[in-house]
Amino acid sequence: MTTEEEHARDLDLDLLRRWNTTLLAARAGREGPDPAPYGRNLLSRWAEPQRRYHTVAHLRAVLDRIDELADQGGEGGELELVRLAAWFHDAVYRPERSENEERSAALAEKALTEAGLTPHEVTEVARLVRLTTTHDPAPGDLNGETLCDADLAILATDPDTYGGYTAAVREEYSFVPADAFREGRAAVLRQLLALPRLFRTPYGAAAWEERARENLERELAELTG
Repeated sequence: MTTEEEHARDLDLDLLRRWNTTLLAARAGREGPDPAPYGRNLLSRWAEPQRRYHTVAHLRAVLDRIDELADQGGEGGELELVRLAAWFHDAVYRPERSENEERSAALAEKALTEAGLTPHEVTEVARLVRLTTTHDPAPGDLNGETLCDADLAILATDPDTYGGYTAAVREEYSFVPADAFREGRAAVLRQLLALPRLFRTPYGAAAWEERARENLERELAELTG
């Protein structure tokens, strides 16, 4: 095993421990099956070969941003459910298909029911997964605000990291001709820039909004020449 493979294995083991901790905390002492097989199944999904951006690295980044939001501002009403939604939000991902969020939510409903969560908990996780279709939580939706901000935090990274993100997204959509991709991507960027706020939590708005808009505007200028 190479050093790179050992590093990847260690990271996967760390994520699996985080999954186990989260699911057990969400069950709050209730009986249920071993969490580990569910976590391993999810990790295998996030490692599928068609992924370039929506990978295990993205999953880890979203979980880390949820932790950052919780540490900095205490956002989120049910953080363990938000973390579970992060695990499932791109668990089903085919770049050429439009129903990924719905299929991911259905997977969450099936798996988490089996894993011992209550109907309320399962429904809330599935709702949060579906919310990542629009990233438009209602005012006061603390769970939704936390998940959506964590998922969009990549927009507020430094220019090099942001450039890696956009390159990975283009690779995922390599089957789309260049002109069509530029047109579609530019439309997405304009839609995001038209929002009154990209980030809904107080911490996200303060720490990430300005840089995210700078990145989006720069990419849009590059796409449109």
